[in-house]
Amino acid sequence: MILVSACLLGEKVRYDGSGYNNEILNKYKHLAKFQVVCPEVLAGLSIPRNPAEITANKVLTNKGEDVTNYFINGAYLTMKLAKKQGIKTAILKANSPSCGNKLVYDGTFQNKKVKGQGLTAQVLTLAGVAVYSEEELTEELLVRLIQED
Repeated sequence: MILVSACLLGEKVRYDGSGYNNEILNKYKHLAKFQVVCPEVLAGLSIPRNPAEITANKVLTNKGEDVTNYFINGAYLTMKLAKKQGIKTAILKANSPSCGNKLVYDGTFQNKKVKGQGLTAQVLTLAGVAVYSEEELTEELLVRLIQED
């Protein structure tokens, strides 16, 4: 089973109530077992919600609200789900304060990215789950991950 960000499969769970339809994931979803999750919604954040970014070891919304605990809870709930399902691989939304695996927005809400991981990506990585983003995803990679699963 592969853990997949719900927004990548078109679920309207993003902060602005939108989702994405990742072509590769949708093309192969009939061949794979996906555990679909949005850590932010799992932790109780609403849809829509104010955008949030990581800054100074906190997760703050563009209105200055500290939502760090929601993001921490979402990360640990997602990790528990992954462990319970024996999941070793995740495909998460790039740049997200939850799911970004290589870059995240810098906390200025100016569309600037910095090296780093979102909280869920960090927790999953520390738990031994291989984390990829949709930006890294190719058909070849997904087929290999499905075959390894």
